[in-house]
Amino acid sequence: MPEKTETPDKVTEAPSKEPETPTKDLSDNKGSKDYSDNKSSSSKEERPGIAHIYSSGNNTIVHITDLAGNTLSRVSGGMITKHSRLKANPTNAMFVAKQAAERAKDLGINSLYVRMKGKTDIGSLGPGAHAAVKSLGKEGFKIISIVEVTKFPRGGPKKKGGRRGRRV
Repeated sequence: MPEKTETPDKVTEAPSKEPETPTKDLSDNKGSKDYSDNKSSSSKEERPGIAHIYSSGNNTIVHITDLAGNTLSRVSGGMITKHSRLKANPTNAMFVAKQAAERAKDLGINSLYVRMKGKTDIGSLGPGAHAAVKSLGKEGFKIISIVEVTKFPRGGPKKKGGRRGRRV
């Protein structure tokens, strides 16, 4: 610290015994980036959607909605191929998911909640369900969660004929 000497008219500083170290003025650095007030511009705002995948033994349908349930894209196996025997094929399901993903990407969706549904009476997913999920991941979507929402009967309605059955 410089010592101060007082004279009647003015206050002067005596020369310090320590060598002065130059300090950097960072305020006018043109090449530096200021990270304090915003995140990096490369990280985009996450805009999630929901991918509803219905996969039965005969067809695969990929339906992408926003979180409010508004349809953004819907593609089925019949829109890709005209051979009815190929609609449930895993290869065809990849093309279905790819086409639905391209439409959703154009609308700004970049992450997905995936809900897979199979046929109710079988209780399992069709052959194209897992291929469709894998294709959505390859298209660049961040998959947040994968849930199977296949419904299954829990007893069903009462059979005709009463307690002792139908008597012939």
